[in-house]
Amino acid sequence: MFSKKMLWGSLTALVLIAGTSGVVFAEMPAHSSEQTSQFQRIEQPLGLKVGVAIAGLALIGLELWWFLLYKSPES
Repeated sequence: MFSKKMLWGSLTALVLIAGTSGVVFAEMPAHSSEQTSQFQRIEQPLGLKVGVAIAGLALIGLELWWFLLYKSPES
């Protein structure tokens, strides 16, 4: 089974890989004279979307494991 050290190492590696994948943050375009709505859509790179989704799923999985599946050594 997984040890805590292995789990934390895997999560750290995932964060480091996702954080250094060369994703460029979206820049705000120059002001245009024709503004159609109050809010302006900023298109995000696909890598950033995938990274956020994977990190969210990893955190959800960690919480489920911790609260539902983890058995303390004293049990």
